[in-house]
Amino acid sequence: MDVLRERHRTVPTKGADIAVFEYGVDPRPDAPTLVFVHGYPDDHRVYHPVLRELAPTHHLVAFDTRNAGRSRTLGGAGFTLGELVDDIFAVLDAVDTPGGVRLVGHDWGSIQGWAAVQDERADGRIVDYTSISGPDLRHFSRWLRRRLREPRLMPQGIGQLLRSWYVALFQLPVLPELLWRSGLTRRYELAARRNVGTDPIRGLALYRVNMFSEEIPPRSRRVSAPVHVIVPLKDPFISPKLVDGLEDLVEDLTVTSVPGSHWWIAARPRAFAELLDPALRHAPADQPGG
Repeated sequence: MDVLRERHRTVPTKGADIAVFEYGVDPRPDAPTLVFVHGYPDDHRVYHPVLRELAPTHHLVAFDTRNAGRSRTLGGAGFTLGELVDDIFAVLDAVDTPGGVRLVGHDWGSIQGWAAVQDERADGRIVDYTSISGPDLRHFSRWLRRRLREPRLMPQGIGQLLRSWYVALFQLPVLPELLWRSGLTRRYELAARRNVGTDPIRGLALYRVNMFSEEIPPRSRRVSAPVHVIVPLKDPFISPKLVDGLEDLVEDLTVTSVPGSHWWIAARPRAFAELLDPALRHAPADQPGG
């Protein structure tokens, strides 16, 4: 496997120093840059398989969110969704993207991406958005409330609550940290084939600050940029039915189901790359663009 050539910089934001990584060709005015936002308990390396597929023909940016990888928080740093979205736009400000950006988010990165594309700063900058395995939080709340009210939809709501069991677990003090330290981290590293260090423990703040709290999510508005939602049908954490009703939020919505689990993006990088750039379907996998 070819070594993925990486260019690193640090972007200071309010409360954090964000580690940003660039790959592939130089940015061009006629080709949007792809910006990748990872989830929990990952860092930017979860995207390395698909970045290898895209690097010969695309300018690519990935970064470690403030709770992960080589990024570092500063004194008084917070982990609210609003602060995480501010980090996204700080990265966009720092990276030369004359053709705009195509935003891609997985898991918590997808949650952040949904908030970013509803932000006024996205206008003219985020060309389109690809979401995998992470809902818009306001849509999730509306979707769940309706299913717990209507008897015919209640099995969907109860099913999603069961899938989200870990969210409640992560609210507990001490116990989640003990579980990660006592062997869960090692099990995840064997599955992911990379060292994740303290990322699982650092990332618990995402759940404790933004879930079951009085923290108000960023402002919501209808999304005019095209949105592509990729739905892994075997995801144990996110119901495929969560896409229902998204047309009320998104003007130009595409939904693609794939036969994979939560980390499909790393398990099937070629298929993922072809969804991001359909032209790759006609390029041999061992040639540039493959």
